[in-house]
Amino acid sequence: MSPKVRAGGGEADATEVRKRIIGAALSAFMEGGYAQTSTLEIATRARVSKRELYALFGNKEAMLVACITERAQRLKAPADLPELRNREILAEVLTAFGTRLLTETTDPIVVAMFRLAISETVHAPKVVQALDAVARKPTRDALRAIMASAKSAGLVAGETDPMAEKFLGLLWGDLMTSLLLQAASRPTAAEIARRAREATVALLKIYPEPGQTRP
Repeated sequence: MSPKVRAGGGEADATEVRKRIIGAALSAFMEGGYAQTSTLEIATRARVSKRELYALFGNKEAMLVACITERAQRLKAPADLPELRNREILAEVLTAFGTRLLTETTDPIVVAMFRLAISETVHAPKVVQALDAVARKPTRDALRAIMASAKSAGLVAGETDPMAEKFLGLLWGDLMTSLLLQAASRPTAAEIARRAREATVALLKIYPEPGQTRP
């Protein structure tokens, strides 16, 4: 049986209350900043008591970490990737990976969380750690796994880590910096797809099949 907490004058599933608090916290952080947002404001927005809020999260920093962690779940690579039998399939997998990564990470809410994490390094050091542990690292690990499979299948000649980092560099360029500085708008779905395709084509030119030379 799931745990119950008292919220809004009646009983509600703790999972639903937790989601409500996370949503309220994220909205408050983005509107007023992390340091300026009080736990009372978050509790009020979430329609819970401060006691319930602390029982579920402990402190304000844990709420921001939870916001990042929940959003990062969308970045997980699908477990049912196709077998990499040829470079055409590899290209499809990399393009799909890049499209999904850019789609999720350029979301204004995600960019705002990155901006919050950067600005609150001193006040909330665990936030930066969480951003790396639950967002950046899993993404890189998933990409390294794709590259390792491609290398094992004899589709590319190169080391796994450099190939993964090169793909991310080709995919992103200076896009995230521009988004964080609010110097660019979020790319459209068509622009994201094009960017992912171009990064894939460029990577496969840099890393040909074993025994072949670069064109």
